[in-house]
Amino acid sequence: MCAVILLMAGERDPLFLQVKEARASVLEAYAGKSAYSNHGQRVVMGHRLMQSASDIFLGWTKGRGGRQFYMRQLRDAKIKPMIETFDAADMAAFAQFCGHSLARSHARSGDAAVISGYLGDSDTFDKAIADFSAAYADQTERDHAALKKAARRGKLEALIERA
Repeated sequence: MCAVILLMAGERDPLFLQVKEARASVLEAYAGKSAYSNHGQRVVMGHRLMQSASDIFLGWTKGRGGRQFYMRQLRDAKIKPMIETFDAADMAAFAQFCGHSLARSHARSGDAAVISGYLGDSDTFDKAIADFSAAYADQTERDHAALKKAARRGKLEALIERA
């Protein structure tokens, strides 16, 4: 269930809130039940972990029938960069910005002390990540070579754009 609520603070001062039903996470079957008794709270806490500045109206509640909800301010200001107009430098800068944002969000979502305690003092994890990264890079190079070979042989059409 999703709803929009209009609240008026004055004649020309509207506040729109979006209320969305929060159900059990699809990950519960694999990761176990949430630490939060209200699924709306789980969603809100996830938002707060991942966003550097959260909506001041972000919250959760439970309906009379036991359904659980979260709410936030509804803003009709979806801004999307026009990536189809980007040149190579713009796209590289945009990719770097997106990567930084994603890395920051994920860095905020873990409990550093718990992760550190789990990993221990050895460098086993560090070496495993380095080995995985090198193997992944090698596989990516093999995949790219196979793609180029297939294009050269006419097994697929390749469109090469020049700046």
